Amino acid sequence: MQYLVAVDGSESSTDALAYALELLSHAGGSLTVAYAVEPRVLVEGGGEAATSAEAGKRIYTEDLQIAEERGKDVLDDARTRAEKAGVAVETILLYGDPVDSITEYADSEGVDGIIVGHRGLSNRVEGMVGSVAKGLVGHATVPVTVVK
Repeated sequence: MQYLVAVDGSESSTDALAYALELLSHAGGSLTVAYAVEPRVLVEGGGEAATSAEAGKRIYTEDLQIAEERGKDVLDDARTRAEKAGVAVETILLYGDPVDSITEYADSEGVDGIIVGHRGLSNRVEGMVGSVAKGLVGHATVPVTVVK
């Protein structure tokens, strides 16, 4: 079996990786850990004292190189954890919307299952399951395990 774990550096994605490592240490198979590089949209300034929605705010997109470095750090940590668990692992940086890039990769590589944490780093409130996990469940063509 070939599994793909989607990570973003959150505690929930670390839990998903731990689940995958435990699964593979008993059942065997191959593991790919993926990080979707999507530069963050950042907002500075404004504050509550601003008289209009735009007063004092500056919106910009994070530099791609910074987003890639963050992804590489998360993947390096995942590789270290896998090696300590005795599980062979490949890592990959994907680009674009996490749901789209992860499902496209899973389809193109013949992945048997995707493992993802129930909540990511997003500040948006999506109930008990984060937007990426919900999107993967809805769009993936292979089984998706959501780890809580």
